[in-house]
Amino acid sequence: MNLEPAIKSFPGVADAVINALPLPVVVVAYDGRIVDANVAAEAFFEVSVSLLKRHLLREIIPFGSPLLSLVEQVRDRSAAVNEYRVDLSTPRNPGEHIVDLHVAPLVERPGHVVVMLQERTIADKMDRQLTHRSAARSVIALASMLAHEIKNPLSGIRGAAQLLEQSANEDDRTLTRLICDETDRIVKLVDRMEVFADERPVEREPVNIHVVLEHVKRLAQSGFARHIRFVEEYDPSLPPVLANRDQLIQIFLNLVKNAAEAIGENAIDGEIQITTAFRPGVRLTLPGSKSRVSLPMEFCVKDNGAGVPADLLPHLFDPFVTTKPTGSGLGLALVAKIIGDHGGIIECDSQARQTIFRVLMPMYAATEPRSEPIDFAELASETHP
Repeated sequence: MNLEPAIKSFPGVADAVINALPLPVVVVAYDGRIVDANVAAEAFFEVSVSLLKRHLLREIIPFGSPLLSLVEQVRDRSAAVNEYRVDLSTPRNPGEHIVDLHVAPLVERPGHVVVMLQERTIADKMDRQLTHRSAARSVIALASMLAHEIKNPLSGIRGAAQLLEQSANEDDRTLTRLICDETDRIVKLVDRMEVFADERPVEREPVNIHVVLEHVKRLAQSGFARHIRFVEEYDPSLPPVLANRDQLIQIFLNLVKNAAEAIGENAIDGEIQITTAFRPGVRLTLPGSKSRVSLPMEFCVKDNGAGVPADLLPHLFDPFVTTKPTGSGLGLALVAKIIGDHGGIIECDSQARQTIFRVLMPMYAATEPRSEPIDFAELASETHP
């Protein structure tokens, strides 16, 4: 990507254009000093432009980063160079920062180069959504097979165990009850998997997401999350989401329950934050189609629990993947399937003491104007169980 035309008049009129770019852009002088940066670069490095200008490039990126050799290569060749999937995470800038690098010479200023960073996070997460949907299709086929091939023999095994129990002594009855309990457990697991095989059209309607979230919060506070503080940050002007209300409750009740379990029963400072926002910049290309769908509705469930192990994070929505000793690993897989059926995506960012499940969904397309701000006092009374 040739950035030279866009940077020719970096000061002045083009400055507004560069600052409008969502991608971080920095200008590096011949001696390695940063001489300019846009607003996106401030957000990426979490430091102001004035402070960035006090540093050499090598001081704000990892030691021995390929970016340094790319800059030298561009200076030597006077030609643009790209490199993909480079980690720019540092103690100063923690978290996952995998980026594609686009480095180009600034001809008008000899020895200066322009560096543009394109974060891979969103692209990788979109790829994961396709993987999750493929995994869900595999589970659908497996669920159908299990329902037919396993449930019938299990009922025979359970019936035989009950017959044996009638003539067995007390010690043997313990074993027959164990057989019955274990067959019941397997049947329940198969029943849960059968949900994946249900491909009937979902009845949808315009749903006020805040009514759903308040209902979920009240359910949680009256049970498994009674010891946890809830914080809500709602955008009251959000339009409705086209969805099935019961399935939305299932989604967010599962996410809030996971958050509560991650915090633990003995935590004294446990906090779950629920947020809603309108993010018009996210668009997704549907598989097998050239059409692009806007996903502006963002709903987040955040907790300050222990976090998700890094090795599990890429597979968190795959079936049978769980961090719980007694978990089946189907809860989040089902959540991903339901959200996918609604045309949305779910992603997870996790660090110690900060895990965020982010749901992006399309809004209800209607001719009516956006809904009026919500009266939360009235909403609270409507959602009281």
